[in-house]
Amino acid sequence: MPYPADRERDRPWVMRTYAGHSSASASNELYRRNLAKGQTGLSVAFDLPTQTGYDPDDELAKGEVGKVGVPISHIGDMRRLFDGIPFDGANTSMTINATAMWLLALYVSVAEEHGADPNQLAGTTQNDIIKEYLSRGTYVFPPGPSLRLITDMVAWTVSNVPKWNPINICSYHLQEVGATPAQEVAYAMSTAIAVLDSVRDSGQVPPERFGDVVARMSFFVNAGVRFVEEMCKMRAFTQLWDDITRERYGIEDPKQRRFRYGVQVNSLGLTEAQPENNVQRIVLEMLAVSLSRDARARAIQLPAWNEALGLPRPWDQQWALRMQQVLAYETDLLEYQDIFEGSKVVEAKVAEIIAGAREEIDRVQAMGGAVAAVESGYMKSALVSSLADRRRRVESGEDVVVGVNKFATSEPSPLQAEGAKAIETIDPIVELQAVEAIREWRAGRDESLVDSTLTALRAAAKTDANLVEVTIACAKAGVTTGEWSQALRETFGEYRAPTGVSAASASGEAGTEIARVRDRVRATGEEIGERLRILVGKPGLDGHSNGAEQVAVRARDVGFEVVYQGIRLTPAQITSAAVQEDVHVVGLSILSGSHLEVVPAVVDGLREAGAGDIPVIVGGIIPPDDAEKLRERGVARVFTPKDYELTQIMDEIVTVIREFHGLEAV
Repeated sequence: MPYPADRERDRPWVMRTYAGHSSASASNELYRRNLAKGQTGLSVAFDLPTQTGYDPDDELAKGEVGKVGVPISHIGDMRRLFDGIPFDGANTSMTINATAMWLLALYVSVAEEHGADPNQLAGTTQNDIIKEYLSRGTYVFPPGPSLRLITDMVAWTVSNVPKWNPINICSYHLQEVGATPAQEVAYAMSTAIAVLDSVRDSGQVPPERFGDVVARMSFFVNAGVRFVEEMCKMRAFTQLWDDITRERYGIEDPKQRRFRYGVQVNSLGLTEAQPENNVQRIVLEMLAVSLSRDARARAIQLPAWNEALGLPRPWDQQWALRMQQVLAYETDLLEYQDIFEGSKVVEAKVAEIIAGAREEIDRVQAMGGAVAAVESGYMKSALVSSLADRRRRVESGEDVVVGVNKFATSEPSPLQAEGAKAIETIDPIVELQAVEAIREWRAGRDESLVDSTLTALRAAAKTDANLVEVTIACAKAGVTTGEWSQALRETFGEYRAPTGVSAASASGEAGTEIARVRDRVRATGEEIGERLRILVGKPGLDGHSNGAEQVAVRARDVGFEVVYQGIRLTPAQITSAAVQEDVHVVGLSILSGSHLEVVPAVVDGLREAGAGDIPVIVGGIIPPDDAEKLRERGVARVFTPKDYELTQIMDEIVTVIREFHGLEAV
């Protein structure tokens, strides 16, 4: 996005909506409609199997296909996704990390089929694996090999697709899992340092071109509702990035040191209770990244008002786009220089955030850098502790959330008058069609060509060769997402990141209520004859684990023995662990929409294992009709985002255990 001279009106940012679901064809239709409404860039949401390297017919993909994004299993799907959309004029952002190299290879291959000039391809692959270990959980490989894939992509794109942003260092999800402004800045900068050091040390880019590498680094941030603090955070980001790139890497050109970022405002800050309040939250959060011209976002995508309820409809996404257009075209925001320049209040807050961030960056660097701080569990534990503190402030009322812990009295919302139709739903037949389609694809391709390209990929992965070209060869040969990922799994291995639960602090808890629940836990355990044990499980591919982690921390605080094995477990694995650990209750956390498939599988598995007396509770983004279906299938309790008081949830879990053991109510 070009920056005009100071006297010109600032140009609007790239306007996107994060979108994709069910199938490549359906998502293509959605993208065309959005572009026709004035959207100026695409932001592709991929489903969880695509993000984690599985084909639709894999066991772990069951219930996840097409739910939180579009499934892309091979080059044919990518062709359908961008059918009729000109590559030369598109600015495409792809939220993809572990499999980023694969999706870039598919995109470049299809663009080449369309005759697009690689020098003109513009867009972004998120490609930030560090934050996946800390928040979203869509990692596949260990940190070392993952950093190698990122390094190869950065080096290749600088030479071959020079307008592409090969990485979008993403602090967005760090804020969602608890990061303070200083932590958000520090961990993002630590990730950037790790990537730049790796590219420099790989020798793939000549020293005289390293400024081009720095210039293509981009960031993706979160903007919460404390919009003055968030605006100051962005000014801090801008100043600190300028300092680091000049001091650590010797970049002299100010244009190459420019902090380039896009933003989505805080989705997990949206509320299920009184969801109409989310509209003003979104607008205020948008102001945080647009008010300050010197630190203004160059791409913005807004969530829809009803994302706390389920998948938004096209009309909901249109409303979010119109919010951006009103701000950019109707107000005078873009007509002025930076309106905060010289503000003592802003300067003081920016300095405070920078100081805190520098202190935390130094701490991470002393550990050996971002990769080492991931492997040790330090950063994850720090974030789990920060989120626990934030949740306690909400529960105590210290932090006000309108419509949730204050001003909760409400008239019925006309926005939800349609009931379940107030959100988009995915027909279960979508998954069956995807499974059939992937099998047809495999049957119709040249298997010898597929085998030879996968063999070449495995061989290259065992060396220090750049893997982009051999990955493109796989894409053109018809290799599938699962096959590409499996070939690298065989070479690099898989990884399970530290959960951060065991080392998370539990300071600041209000004493009276938690003490009462702790007494109930102890008394119930004495009546049963052993300490109460809870298994917290994350079935399927949903890696948003902060809810599960907070439940695990609070359960430990009130006296439960907690079994938590992290993310990406099959129902069979959860069932086996529940039986082996002889737990008294199983708690499942799901945000991806796969609850109607994976939860009954756990309930049925327990019954088949002779453990049907273990109650199952569920938490997540679950519409009321689905919650009723789960209860009919034997689920004891269903908790949704409106149930924000964790200590009360713990109290209800004790009640469930007592009911299942035939104990008197106390």
